[in-house]
Amino acid sequence: MPENTPAIAADDLVKVYPGRGRRPAVRALDGLSFTVPAGRVFGLLGPNGAGKSTTTKILTTLSRPTSGAASVAGHDVRRAPDAVRAAIGYVSQGASTDPVLTATENLEIAARLRGVGASDAAATAKRLLGEFGLAEASRRPVSTFSGGMRRRLDVAAALVHRPSVLFLDEPTTGLDPEARAAMWAEIRRLSAEDALTVVLTTHYMEEADRLADELLLVNRGRAVVQGTPDELKAALHGDSVRVSLVEPDSDAVRAAITRVPGLRDVVVEASGVDGVLAARADDASAAVGAVIAALDAAGIRFGQVSASHPTLDDVYLHFVGHTFGDAAADAVTEGVAA
Repeated sequence: MPENTPAIAADDLVKVYPGRGRRPAVRALDGLSFTVPAGRVFGLLGPNGAGKSTTTKILTTLSRPTSGAASVAGHDVRRAPDAVRAAIGYVSQGASTDPVLTATENLEIAARLRGVGASDAAATAKRLLGEFGLAEASRRPVSTFSGGMRRRLDVAAALVHRPSVLFLDEPTTGLDPEARAAMWAEIRRLSAEDALTVVLTTHYMEEADRLADELLLVNRGRAVVQGTPDELKAALHGDSVRVSLVEPDSDAVRAAITRVPGLRDVVVEASGVDGVLAARADDASAAVGAVIAALDAAGIRFGQVSASHPTLDDVYLHFVGHTFGDAAADAVTEGVAA
């Protein structure tokens, strides 16, 4: 890949899945554009259905865009799909290794399928098992592995041919906190030691904040905002106030909060018996007492009240207009067959 060439460039990507029977057509991507510099961890952040997996499928040549253009490692995804596949590693949401085979056998087969010779495949498998902390389990069937071990093996299998770009699609979904932390450490190591470009799709805010050098927030197939986690959080001035609501009446909550001075960007969301009040203030800790008093005076039931510095969830709320969970409920469905 020529120097200064971005690892990924997407220009006005549109993906429409046609309707079938009574099911209407789904516009999964709606003019998405972004670039990813080489050697960075780049996070695609958004709720389920935002367009993250559809974007990944197009960039890995598993799906074709309806319109628009994209290149990976300098190769056009439409005109040179074989060159793209040779330059990338891809870890899907589901397991990609054979549970009957051992870890060594899985990696050796993955390497051979990528055109690596037998002796080099064996050496590659041994090296990767050591790097991913799986050497002691190398001769065990993968069916005996924990979820975290299997996920690390999935990532190792995507690296057998030394790709320049690695796609990780929701890599820690379903993992316990310890296994998730171990995966985070591996992703940071790959970027720092191997100068690998990592494209991470996730709906975990903490994961995006901890791992990504740069983030693109996506919603309903469109780019919302892009920048480093610190830049995005710094764009929000002041602190955050959040209140968990019980059987909320949205109109009553809004009416009560209008009596509290200094609050702005007020959002009230209600779904069934639960809800949330989110707002910003120059001094959230000072505003908490006034918020509690206003809700009490209006007879509004609530639970936890918190004040904090801006988080990525606050960034999403600010730029999209609703919280992550509410966006997931309304977003388009991903994973429709191309």
